[in-house]
Amino acid sequence: MFADIHLPSLIAIINVATIIVLLVGLAMIRQGNKGAHRVAMISAGLLGVAFMVVYLSYHLGAGLAKFGGEGWIRPVYFTLLTAHIVFATIAAPLVPYTIFRGLAGHYEKHRKLARWAWPIWFFVATSGIIIYVMVMLIWPHKGP
Repeated sequence: MFADIHLPSLIAIINVATIIVLLVGLAMIRQGNKGAHRVAMISAGLLGVAFMVVYLSYHLGAGLAKFGGEGWIRPVYFTLLTAHIVFATIAAPLVPYTIFRGLAGHYEKHRKLARWAWPIWFFVATSGIIIYVMVMLIWPHKGP
């Protein structure tokens, strides 16, 4: 099924969709449209699950991508990658817990958590796109 699909590109597409839905969810709650916010954030959560399935499927088979950039860009890339990994590790339990709080009707707790969870999640999705562009499109690894 996935044989003809470039999984890193699919991961990037899922990240872009997540960014869009996160922005819609934020806009909806700021407008007071709780129903649309709920739909957007559940959609973002489902995209997160899809991301993890595809990401793990890809990296368990292919290993980690190698960065081919040289010079000044290497510390920039590895600083971004490190921040991405740290915040992704924080987001992994924080985001589902925040969504659960909202679905359970614990809105005050949900709001307090979401003030941290949303920007972390947004950073992780956005930095994931930047990392993809850097590794796959601009500075791919070109040798053994």
